[in-house]
Amino acid sequence: MLIYPNIDPVLFSIGPLSIHWYGVMYLVGFAGGWALGRWRAARPGSGWSAQEMDELLFYAAVGVVLGGRLGYALFYGSGNLLDDPLSLLRVWQGGMSFHGGLLGVMVALWLFGRRYGKGFFGAADFIAPLVPLGLGAGRLGNFINGELWGAPAALPWAMQVPCERFQALCAGKLGLAPGTVWSPPLHPSQLYEALLEGVLLFLLLWIYSSRPRPAMAVSGLFLAGYGLFRFLVELVRMPDAHLGYLAFGWLTMGQLLTLPMLAAGATLLGVAYRTRPGGAP
Repeated sequence: MLIYPNIDPVLFSIGPLSIHWYGVMYLVGFAGGWALGRWRAARPGSGWSAQEMDELLFYAAVGVVLGGRLGYALFYGSGNLLDDPLSLLRVWQGGMSFHGGLLGVMVALWLFGRRYGKGFFGAADFIAPLVPLGLGAGRLGNFINGELWGAPAALPWAMQVPCERFQALCAGKLGLAPGTVWSPPLHPSQLYEALLEGVLLFLLLWIYSSRPRPAMAVSGLFLAGYGLFRFLVELVRMPDAHLGYLAFGWLTMGQLLTLPMLAAGATLLGVAYRTRPGGAP
């Protein structure tokens, strides 16, 4: 059993300005994606310029933030968006929906593809291997914030968290008595997702896209890979307290939103290889 390190979510403060680890993790993800995207664009025959890569990342960043925050408010929020619309801009408070961010990025890629003549899947296949860097960094931000914990577990790497800091978790989701000092050992599901959606998915996509693939294939692998990993982790991740399980005593909102991703990923891979066995990198 491990003890949660209880990291301060604020990295440092300058007067009234506070820099939060959660926001820094997103910057790390975008910076890593930008660096690797520049490297991919510089490869002979990539068909991409450095300027196009910079523009693509800008479009994607706007889509992630706006879509992620709006998606969280719609899929997981408690209905206070109309009362406080500026909450969409408070990224440092946490509360980002991957599925909302994905929809936001899809709109951004469509706009980018039209403007630069790349097409939707031309842009999507290029950027898909870079996305797991941001996903992994974001999950580390979730861990530092102490959110999205898994269920109680009797495992050597399960973590106890201090109830004094995480009262909503202990009293709400876990239903512990007032005055409880430590939670039971919990699955560190944020770290599971960082490893699966971040590290492993990045390696799969980076290696797969290093050779010429049919159009839509890289995007399909991303959707299928993320969908599978997210669905599996949700089996041990506690649902949001105000939503609970949607059905069967285990189906969560995250899994429900992930099922269309799995279907779409499998469909794109099937169409890509049925219509054209080869393709441009």
